[in-house]
Amino acid sequence: MTSARIPLKTGPHPQADRMAVAAFVCGLLGILVFNVFFGPCALFFGAAALHRGTIRRLRAYLGLLFGTVDLVLLAVLSAHNGTFSWHL
Repeated sequence: MTSARIPLKTGPHPQADRMAVAAFVCGLLGILVFNVFFGPCALFFGAAALHRGTIRRLRAYLGLLFGTVDLVLLAVLSAHNGTFSWHL
């Protein structure tokens, strides 16, 4: 009996595909917690994944979108509280 192995490579550039997923996850996490860190990470990983030619372009674009939302959310909530940090 042979076992079917799932290869780690998902496309021509597996590191770029992993960066696209990391951008998406960082963007989602940044909406909930610590957006001053996760927002720029999502922007960086999304741009790097697109530059390296990922096949997961939608996740990279969503990472860019969520990273931007993270930073806008930080700016709005910080301006509302009058400090650089925020809490609900």
